[in-house]
Amino acid sequence: MTETTKVVIIGAGVAGLTLGNLLLRHGIGCVILERRSREYVERRQRAGTIDSRGVRLFREWGLDEVLAGEPIAEVEGGFWIDGEELPIEFDGDDNSDSVFCPQQVLVHNLTEVFLRDGGDLRYEVADISVDPENGVVRYRDTTIIGEYLAGCDGDRGVSRASIPAGVLTRYSHEYGYAWLSVLAEVPAHSSGMAIHSRGLAGLIPRGPGNSRIYLQCPLDDTVEEWTDERIWSELEARFGKPLTAGRILEKQLVPLRSVVYEPMSYGRLYLLGDAAHIVPPMSAKGINLALNDAEVFAHALIHDPSELANYSETCLRHIWNYQAFAAWITDVMHNAGDSSYEGEFRKQIARAELARQFSSPAASRLFGELTAGVN
Repeated sequence: MTETTKVVIIGAGVAGLTLGNLLLRHGIGCVILERRSREYVERRQRAGTIDSRGVRLFREWGLDEVLAGEPIAEVEGGFWIDGEELPIEFDGDDNSDSVFCPQQVLVHNLTEVFLRDGGDLRYEVADISVDPENGVVRYRDTTIIGEYLAGCDGDRGVSRASIPAGVLTRYSHEYGYAWLSVLAEVPAHSSGMAIHSRGLAGLIPRGPGNSRIYLQCPLDDTVEEWTDERIWSELEARFGKPLTAGRILEKQLVPLRSVVYEPMSYGRLYLLGDAAHIVPPMSAKGINLALNDAEVFAHALIHDPSELANYSETCLRHIWNYQAFAAWITDVMHNAGDSSYEGEFRKQIARAELARQFSSPAASRLFGELTAGVN
């Protein structure tokens, strides 16, 4: 069976679903293909803060309803340095433009709106192959020809892999350490980051009953080394206070890195979100970069398709700005604790930078957002 459509979107994450909704609302035909099941996609728990640019996007495009998150109890946020709490306090108006909405909630809401409005979303589409030069996507016995292809299927997806070798330039930076990322059944009563000589730690709400735990660790650590008991013990040591323990649901090691691919298009294929760039989770900006890519692509296609010739250049200006911030905040937060990575001099410089930042109301707002929005 052969089909035709204006845009074939590969991947039903934040980038793909946002793009699909923007196009659908302006009468542009599209099909979203997702290799996983709907249940799997809607259970992935990641970043929880949509910054002011993302909030503005949804409001201006008439999609305010997708920002309705799960109700959670009032969360007390703060930072701890060597066991001493530095609470985050903000003026109510300062932080009003960002919204806490766990990724699984945003994905669910975007999916519901897309399907309600008549969108074509296909799950469990196995064995996808992409021909970017001719705009052809194949799976099983189906061939879809699109005038444009949007690769929104992440860092390990088929979209970027379909681009011939030598076309893309890969820029990357490895930070030299990893995070143990843990999902635990812990009510979201508190949220914060701890800087300690043993390494960075984080406890971030992911809904009313779950929280994310982050523990900085060496790159050569293994998940097996991190027993449940060790996780809770290490978290308490770095925060310097007793914490409520809960059932551990999942664990994974995440090496911290920054990656950018250039250009972000080839033939009829355009890359969006993690398919084109990765920022370290410390920055809490991955979801917001994906939203910006989707808006740039949709705006060009709706108003003047010739603007897609500048898609990569337009997106990359924004991406490199966010990468600069991500590298800065990642280095400062990690260097301020564990001196074994960059040395005692860099540790003292990082602590001086933190002290300067905490004296600024704008910085307090930034650090407050980080306590809720780390990826």
